[in-house]
Amino acid sequence: MLLMTNYLVTGATGLIGRHYMTEVLADPDTERVWVTVRSGSRDKLERMARRWPNRDKLVPVIGDIGEERLGLSEEDLQQLRGRVDHVVHLAALYDIEADDEANEQANIAGTANTVALAAEIQAGCLHQVSSVAVAGDYTGTFTEDMFDQGQRFPTPYHRTKFESEKLVREQQDVPWRVYRPSIVVGNSRTGEMDKIDGPYYLFPTIQKLATLPALPFVAPDLGDTNVVPVDYVAAALHELVKRPGLDYRAFHLVNPEPQPVMAVFNAFARAAGAPTVATTIGGRIGRGLVDAVKFTEHLPGVTIARDALLERLGIPPVLLDNINFPAVFSSAATRKELAGTGIDLPRLEDYAATLWAYWSEHLDPFRARRPGPRGKLDGRRVIITGASSGIGRATALKVAAAGGIPLLVARREAELEQVRKEILEAGGQASVYPCDLTDHESVHKIVEQMIADHGHIDMLVNNAGRSIRRSIRLSYDRMHDYERAMAINYFAAVRLILAVLPHMTQRKFGHIVNISSIGVQGIAPRFSAYVASKAALDYFSKIAAVEMHGDGITFTTIHMPLVRTPMIRPTKIYDAFPTKSPDEAADMVMDALINRPKHIGTPSGQLINAAYNVTPSLTDAVAYQAYRVFPDSAAAGGDGKLKIGKGEKHLGRAASALIRLTRGFHW
Repeated sequence: MLLMTNYLVTGATGLIGRHYMTEVLADPDTERVWVTVRSGSRDKLERMARRWPNRDKLVPVIGDIGEERLGLSEEDLQQLRGRVDHVVHLAALYDIEADDEANEQANIAGTANTVALAAEIQAGCLHQVSSVAVAGDYTGTFTEDMFDQGQRFPTPYHRTKFESEKLVREQQDVPWRVYRPSIVVGNSRTGEMDKIDGPYYLFPTIQKLATLPALPFVAPDLGDTNVVPVDYVAAALHELVKRPGLDYRAFHLVNPEPQPVMAVFNAFARAAGAPTVATTIGGRIGRGLVDAVKFTEHLPGVTIARDALLERLGIPPVLLDNINFPAVFSSAATRKELAGTGIDLPRLEDYAATLWAYWSEHLDPFRARRPGPRGKLDGRRVIITGASSGIGRATALKVAAAGGIPLLVARREAELEQVRKEILEAGGQASVYPCDLTDHESVHKIVEQMIADHGHIDMLVNNAGRSIRRSIRLSYDRMHDYERAMAINYFAAVRLILAVLPHMTQRKFGHIVNISSIGVQGIAPRFSAYVASKAALDYFSKIAAVEMHGDGITFTTIHMPLVRTPMIRPTKIYDAFPTKSPDEAADMVMDALINRPKHIGTPSGQLINAAYNVTPSLTDAVAYQAYRVFPDSAAAGGDGKLKIGKGEKHLGRAASALIRLTRGFHW
């Protein structure tokens, strides 16, 4: 009679776990596989199980390694007791950046609970997937029968993997086996991987190097590492778990030959079309270069700059001390047991391109930044507020012509539909989202709808605004002027920014363009409400740009000069000033979207700003004289009639002449 085998598996939804499940379920000798799963992860397990063979052998049981007896019910315990041949403990935290508490809970407490459960259900054997991290800083050859050699542990992860393996070894209730993979990368056939780890931290750097000429370069010798693909680990694990007579032994699932860090780098650099390392500097000089980098940790301020650079490259600083292995891991016993099974370790050079392609499509944290084939705005979803007319409408037309998809926002739906119609007739795409930007619920509702409709949002142009021209002496009882200006120019823009930022930070890409005013660069009498609201947005953006820097979110502030739009029509003095057309203003916005500079302005704005910074008192005096001869309109005074006085006319002519005079200067 053929004896069938039963398993209980923890961590079945992890990288190694889901590949191991494919192996064990496909085995004709497998009768049943119980899998512990947290109640909140049942859907995840169900999705993964659709890809596994022989799903009828799979039996999920609700549990959590953080709880006693894994949180299994009495009914489940009764079902398992005496029927489980192999408990395969895969659940663990694999993260060298995680803190002590997280590692303690997952790796030590989780293993202790699994050990206790294995004893209670009278399991045939307890199999723990440990790690070569148990070797810590041991230098020399670390064999499969070595464990406690007085080594030290550089991170909480290293220490807790050692302590958890120790728990398995010291318990006497259940026979045990231990498996120690080295750095596990994606599937050598499909490239499948679910996290950034090991050599993947170098991929963003390699991608940046791929834009440079493919000239070989020199680098210091960073020592050796050890990389294995997950499909090899899963296949070897299954073979060693089911084979009889191997209890109380450890097995190294590693590359039998140490791999130089730079050889691994070169394998992926070739896959990416990036320059490769032609020569490594070893010996005292090479060690001196590496030590010099590490010494920067002791220099005030240098660590911050170094870590900022590493963050831009996607490399955690802790990797500097853990990029190589001081030990060489012997795998003689493992290779002996696997001989003749057909389970062979492929060469990294043969599957590096597969891993690179999968990472590039699915894991690159900055993949959302890549432009489309038609240019930097190709396929970009761009929110444009105030899109029903003026600058917003002109920008929407230009974005669509450049291959982008403008998401049109304003209060008046009919006018937005007209803009959308123009875009569609020109062969572009656009979507309409009528919204009151001063209403919190309305803003969040349209952002959710945009994401549902388009999948993502790439850029935001805060163009909608309100201009109020009135002296402070006429505003003593008009606090509502300031509140109205802040409501649309500042609070509405910030409200929309805060609504899109969580989505943008998740994708590691986003660009926000804020239409400010030339008035912020100097002194604009009678515009205290308007300019103050724009200045507030300017400084919000400066601070947000710093805080969002690591998330790939950038900001451009445009200090827009006068533009011939309905917003300035009530101020008749502007009739005498040269102005930009909405189309010219939209060109400035397009520059902001395509090139993403920190600031866009005009020579006159820069001149005004420079004058105020160099001679603020004189600038105040000149502006005051302008204020005296440039009266408030009758409407500002409150009688509801628009008038233009002689002083206003004279100032307009003088201002126009001054601007014409300065056109010949290049600032």
